Formats: sequence, structure tokens, C-alpha cells
Amino acid sequence: MKPCGKAAVYLFTATAVMLLLMLLPAAAGAETPEEKGLAIARQADARDKGFRDSTVSLLMTLKNRHGQESIRRMRIKTLEVEGDGDKSLSIFDSPRDVRGTALLTYTHKFGDDDQWLYLPALKRVKRISSRNKSGSFMGSEFAYEDIASQEVEKYTYKWLRDEVYNGLECFVIERYPVDRKNSGYKRQVIWIDKKEYRTLKVDYYDRKDSLLKTLTLSGYRKYGNRFWRASGMNMMNHQNGKSTRLEFSDYRFGVGLRDSDFSRNGLKRAR
Repeated sequence: MKPCGKAAVYLFTATAVMLLLMLLPAAAGAETPEEKGLAIARQADARDKGFRDSTVSLLMTLKNRHGQESIRRMRIKTLEVEGDGDKSLSIFDSPRDVRGTALLTYTHKFGDDDQWLYLPALKRVKRISSRNKSGSFMGSEFAYEDIASQEVEKYTYKWLRDEVYNGLECFVIERYPVDRKNSGYKRQVIWIDKKEYRTLKVDYYDRKDSLLKTLTLSGYRKYGNRFWRASGMNMMNHQNGKSTRLEFSDYRFGVGLRDSDFSRNGLKRAR
């Protein structure tokens, strides 16, 4: 027997309400692209927490648009800071004209980072202003803001899509600098592998939203059965034809570094 009159209206209304209630949890739980992008960035950051400190040797190869190369050797010390960004000290060992040059960076989750550069030829410490963080680091295609640790809070995020890159399933997210006034970038597009949350590629867009540089990371190795580090990074500048290749070796973790090893007053004596 078919329902009719008020009974039919009641049945239709009850069914509609039931369907609406079934759909509400799914709608409430759906992430926006911005929420998903932030969640991916947070997960990648969380997986790298707890390394305490590290040291690594580095070979930097600068190549101009004509293919001519110059090589520099350096070391990097890093200290994890609870509740804030990392501290790092980069020291050049060769060639002779840059030997002893040292960059000290205090990265902060909020506000401007602190960076000081010691130039042995001038025998003085130069503070890197936040207005100059988009400048080239020692003639390389890496800017000062690229050298600082990439704290999650420094950006806002947006998930773009999922796709395969170099045979790996990846999230592709976009991030935008909070400090838009001083950053050299309008946005960055990042490929992060879904399994280990490692950054595989970054496209950097300048303030005019033109593709400026591409960073590719390769040769990942896991240390301490937990922390992934790339053995190679290549930064290609599409606008000037130059590139900088970084080759990392002899990673060591938990070597006992302390705050005193990252003192501004000790820059001139950095070893």
C-alpha cells in the first residue's frame, strides 16, 4: 500500500533528514586544501624532530651559465632548539680566499631570523638584515633564507594535488612566505613523498610569480633508523642559467653540541 497525504510528506521529510545527518560527519571531516597542506607540512616536520644536533661536511660546486665551475668546501653544525627554530653554523674551509668565513643562523618560528656572517678578510662580523635575506649566499644560487631551517610557522600552505614524481607517490603542496615583504619568493611548490615525507623537489617563484629556481634533492639515506638526509641538492636558476650543487658527507648525530658552540662572539674563532 502506497503512503499518501500527510503520511507521504512525513516519510519524505524523515528520509531527507536522515540522509542529511548521514552526510554531515563527512562534510564536517573534509579538509580544505589549506588544511591538508598544513597537515602535510606538520607531519614532515614532526618526523624530523628529536635529532638533537648534527655535523656534516659539504662540497659546494658553483657553475656559471657557460659551464665553468668553482668548488668550495665547508662544514655545517646544527643544534635543535626546543620550542624554536634550529641554530646552525656554516664554516668554509677552502679555497683560501673564503677560508674561515662563517655564517651563524638562529632560526625562529615567529618573527625575523637572526643571521651573522664573519668575513675574515675584513676581520668583522656582519649582521644579515631581514631585508637582505633574499640575497645570494656567498655567490651561490642559495639565498640566505634558503640556508635557514624551514620552520612550518614561516609559511601558509595549500595542497594542490597528488602525483608520481621519480617513481614515488607524492603530495604536491604550495607554500607562501608569511614575511612577504622581505622574502624573495611569492610562493614555492613542493613535492613530498607520501611514504617518508621527504622533500624531493621545490620550485621557487619570484615576486612577479615567474619561475626563478628549482631545487632537486637526491641520494636520501636514513640515519639512526629515523632521520632522512639527502646526500645531494642541486639548485638551478632558470633566469640566469647558473646552478649550485651541494654534496653532503659524513653526517653525524648526537655529537654533544651546546649553545656555546653557536655564539656570535665565537664566530671569529669558529673551527
